[in-house]
Amino acid sequence: MFNSAVLRTPCLRFVRRVHKWMLDVEGHDYRTTSPLSVVSARPGYMDARFSVKPEHLNRAGTMHGGVVMTLIDSGGSLAVATNGYRNTGVSTDINATFARPAGKAGDVIRVTSEIISMGKTLAYTRTELRDVDSNELLAYGSHTKYIRMGSKATDNVTFNKTGENVVSGKMPEGA
Repeated sequence: MFNSAVLRTPCLRFVRRVHKWMLDVEGHDYRTTSPLSVVSARPGYMDARFSVKPEHLNRAGTMHGGVVMTLIDSGGSLAVATNGYRNTGVSTDINATFARPAGKAGDVIRVTSEIISMGKTLAYTRTELRDVDSNELLAYGSHTKYIRMGSKATDNVTFNKTGENVVSGKMPEGA
C-alpha cells in the first residue's frame, strides 16, 4: 500500500514522535488516541489509521461523537507537526460534520488531515474520517490552531517539500 521508503521519511518519524509526546502526558489523548497509527506524512498532510475499541463507543454501539472530535483535534495538531512544529499550538475553533455512524468496535478508520492555510499566528486544518475498507466518508471537520508560540520554538525542524529530508533544525531523539 505504501512505499517503504516513504514510510521512513524524517517527516513521518517526526510526526510519530509528536504523537508519542501527546500520549506521554497520559491525559485525554492517551486515553483516546493510543490506537492511532500515523502511516504516512509529508509537509501539510498526514494519513493515519484508528482502531475502534469498545471504550470508544456510544450507547448505540458506534463510535462516540466526542471521539470523532478528538480525532479531528489530534489530526489537525499532527498536520501542523508535518511542518516541523514540535509545539502544535492550541485550539481556537473546531467543528465536525457527522456524515454517518463512524464505526464499531474492531473497525479501522482512516484519518487524513491537511493544512488548508498556515501563517505565523494561525493554522487552519481539515480532517476526514473514512471507513478503511469502503472509503465511505464518516465525518469531516476543521480545526483552527493558534501557533505563534510554536512557530518560534528553537526545536522545530524544516523539511523539504516531500518530507524526505531535513532542511534545517535537528531531529529529536527517538524520531
